[in-house]
Amino acid sequence: MAATTPRTSEGFRLELTWRGIVLGALITLVFTAANIYLGLRVGLTFATSIPAAVISMAVLRTFFKNATIFENNIVQTVASAAGTLSSIIFVLPGLVMVGWWTNFPYWQAFAVCVIGGTLGVMYSVPLRRALVTKSDLPYPEGVAAAEVLKVGVGGGAENTESIDENKRGLLALTVGSVVSACYAAVVAMRVFTDTVAGYFRIGNAASGIGIATSLALVGAGYLIGISVGLAILAGLIIAWGILTPLLCALHPTPGPAADVAIAVWARQVRFIGAGTIGVAAIWTLARLVEPVTKGVVSAIAASRQRAASGDPNALPRTERDLPIGTVALISLACFVPLAFLFTLFLHG
Repeated sequence: MAATTPRTSEGFRLELTWRGIVLGALITLVFTAANIYLGLRVGLTFATSIPAAVISMAVLRTFFKNATIFENNIVQTVASAAGTLSSIIFVLPGLVMVGWWTNFPYWQAFAVCVIGGTLGVMYSVPLRRALVTKSDLPYPEGVAAAEVLKVGVGGGAENTESIDENKRGLLALTVGSVVSACYAAVVAMRVFTDTVAGYFRIGNAASGIGIATSLALVGAGYLIGISVGLAILAGLIIAWGILTPLLCALHPTPGPAADVAIAVWARQVRFIGAGTIGVAAIWTLARLVEPVTKGVVSAIAASRQRAASGDPNALPRTERDLPIGTVALISLACFVPLAFLFTLFLHG
């Protein structure tokens, strides 16, 4: 396939290729669908950069001997959009839930995604320095994805070992996909259920417990890690082990345990969880003010340094960003269709 090989101070490099773009788009399609499914079902999504990097190395290094780390980086960058695109499940369904939409108007939803995605890309330029290169996190996802890519491009014996590891990874993905598909087919045919739940009463209190055996949830749990899993478990215990039975006991209601517990959870407990998420979101935005400010200042300084030198290659390749002026112009341009979209919403 044809490839764009940009020339820099470091020479020619196979980086932006049609096969990389197509592979990244396919991974994005699959991961976005999986993320949306998981998000709508259990309320969580997973980051896609690291899995995309693994898949990219496995596919490109297996079928194309001239694949490079730069090409793999393009693939994982394209595929990382799946982790952000899936966030529409927390916005668009809300418009239906509050009654603003009675269905999903395709073009309005499309416009929301395009404008939001464009602004997200623009905001990521100043945020990269603050949240990745100068982050307080011990191991930001971007750094972790870079390390995964480096491991896959060793030299000599290490290179042979990395190729074998990529092949084993691709085989594991294939086997996992086939097993998961077969399991889903068996569940769809009602051979057995993938969810078991039981409800009970203790005096006036009512609660319940359930378990889901979906292999998709097993995979998601592996990706999100033990810390996030423990946080979800803590929320489960608080919701169904403390709040639901407590509220049921404070307001005794006759009827089956399942009906009483689910009603209390739906009308009271889950809104406590939603409030917690809202407070966390506001707190996160407040904490982003300083990093965003530092990122913008740093981006402006880098732009001035490049302009003063008169050489676009004056900065190291890893320090070059989209010029902050271009970022500002594109961001401002997005406000025109955004204003039109808001007008449609207000008069809809």
